[in-house]
Amino acid sequence: MQRILTLATGLGLAMTAPAMADFELSIYTGFQTAPHSRVEGEDSTGEFSFLSEWEGRPFEAPPYYGVRGTWWRNENWGFGAELNHAKVYADDDTLDDNGFESFELTDGLNIITANIFYRWPNQWLKGQITPYVGGGVGISVPHVDVERGPDKTFEYQLTGPAVMWAAGASFDLNETWALFTEYKGTFSSNEADLDGGGSFETDIVTNAINFGVTYKF
Repeated sequence: MQRILTLATGLGLAMTAPAMADFELSIYTGFQTAPHSRVEGEDSTGEFSFLSEWEGRPFEAPPYYGVRGTWWRNENWGFGAELNHAKVYADDDTLDDNGFESFELTDGLNIITANIFYRWPNQWLKGQITPYVGGGVGISVPHVDVERGPDKTFEYQLTGPAVMWAAGASFDLNETWALFTEYKGTFSSNEADLDGGGSFETDIVTNAINFGVTYKF
């Protein structure tokens, strides 16, 4: 997990090196959920196919969080990189009905994206509010935690492409610090290998309401 966080932060810093005066580093947490999705695969005990009810559990360890670096090239357009540490747990009924001891991507469902943002600076409250929208494309690098029968998979894997979208507003405290809140969604197409042989596939959508703080360089 530390390597992934370092990679995402380093990528954002590298992209912003020529214009640090316009760089923002943001961190956030929030309430994250995920709708159900179909899981299909095969392991040493046989094939499986089921509709998983996912739980987000954003405030349980390891918690839900994100780190984002944005380089604002002018007053409206910004580019950068982000690590979103989302999580999904198959609920107890899904586990019991399909013979799994665990089926989760919880340290986490790591979505790493290159982003583009558009903002409307200095709007309401005497110019302290800045609405924005954004999107990004990247990869999913979840920590796969799956156990059924004699087989247990417990490792990070690069599992497929991902996209993110967001809309929110920031509130300037001063020239250096700002608070923000936003809606953020992600989609990832995941194909993971299982220890003992086999693999599984699933497409996962997450939805979150985030609250965070931004430091401006």
